[in-house]
Amino acid sequence: MSKIVKLISANCGKIRPDSVEDYLNFGGYAALKKAFNMEPMQIIEEVKKAKLLGRGGAAYPAGSKWEQLYEIEESPKYIVCNADEGEPGTFKDKLLMEQDPLRVIEGMTIAGYVFNSHDGYIYIRGEYRDLQKVFQAAIDNAKKEGFLGENILNTGFSYNIHIMTGAGAYVCGENSALLNSIEGKAGRPRIKPPHLAEVGLFLKPTLVNNVESFANIPTIVTEGGEKYLSYGTADSGGTKLICLSGHIKNRGVFEVPFGVTLRDIIYDPELGGGMAEGKKLKFFHLGGQSGPCSSPEQLDTVYCCRAMRNAGLSVGSGAVVVLDESVCIIDYLKKVTEFFIHESCGKCVPCREGNKQLYLILDKLSKGEATENDLALMKRLSRVMAKSSFCGLGQAASTALDSCLKHFSSEFEAHLNKQCPAGVCFTKKESGE
Repeated sequence: MSKIVKLISANCGKIRPDSVEDYLNFGGYAALKKAFNMEPMQIIEEVKKAKLLGRGGAAYPAGSKWEQLYEIEESPKYIVCNADEGEPGTFKDKLLMEQDPLRVIEGMTIAGYVFNSHDGYIYIRGEYRDLQKVFQAAIDNAKKEGFLGENILNTGFSYNIHIMTGAGAYVCGENSALLNSIEGKAGRPRIKPPHLAEVGLFLKPTLVNNVESFANIPTIVTEGGEKYLSYGTADSGGTKLICLSGHIKNRGVFEVPFGVTLRDIIYDPELGGGMAEGKKLKFFHLGGQSGPCSSPEQLDTVYCCRAMRNAGLSVGSGAVVVLDESVCIIDYLKKVTEFFIHESCGKCVPCREGNKQLYLILDKLSKGEATENDLALMKRLSRVMAKSSFCGLGQAASTALDSCLKHFSSEFEAHLNKQCPAGVCFTKKESGE
């Protein structure tokens, strides 16, 4: 049986991205037409039945988020699509925006109808500036054909989508920082509560969902929540776009149903296809730089949110970065920590200074200068950062480190003894270079 099920990626590579005609020929906008004949709460109930978990990384139940916003009486309400895909190793939203933007637009329009919102915003990361032209063309063509703008399909409902862009700040992937950036403020996280459903964009009730989350809405409305749920597991409905990269044969974006195993993802010929150069799998990094690293012993873990969480892992953004035995754990963690040092907004001390201190200790390990006290300090510092950082960036910055300390403690001990199992560290010093 195929491990690939194409629901939201079915059109990719088959249609002209900005062509409404092509999109309609492949079943596009059937969901919007159906939605206009449904009550808003009926649509929300279908999303709840589908058990669609947020695809941006947090995996919050989308149906619950929609219901919470629906119960708030204040208006206007805003719909915001988070397309600030800044997680290293993640490029699945790029696929949808590049090859099937009208699916995302349709999902946002259905959300606009549910909440009687007249303005939606999509925040596209600065590095995707070329995709902005494609997405804008799709918006313009949808307006020309009556699927966006004033009096959509003669229903009396009017809705517009505006493109906003970032400047490359990773922290703007955090929803409240993203809203601040849209408003022209510094992209720094807000204190919560109040939650964004109550006080969001322009201090009004706001729905913020990920690109992939919105792309699932047309399928849920068309096929129904129960049918969508059946593609996945009892806890995680539907499919997930995963991004395979690193030392693996088949790199790219694949759509898999929840319920496959990590072994399937890495070794199935239709998916990862195994290791690229015949070397042994050493570890794999899940969900982006803020996600945990996993060992080969966990390959039989089922890929769904609950099973992954129970195993101390995370689906996260869908990234799966595969590393072979040539990679040094310490060297890899230094690169991860460098990333967080660069991307920290600097607002809080635990994140701003904590990442720098973690890097210094990792650097000492890579040079054979660290002691047991340094290792103990690193563990303590990691706990403090996770508990006291202002937002998810600092709270998750040491997740990869913590998981490696758990699964690869022997590699840390080896570096204390000036031994690098991968042969990466100490070589220059020993050769006199």
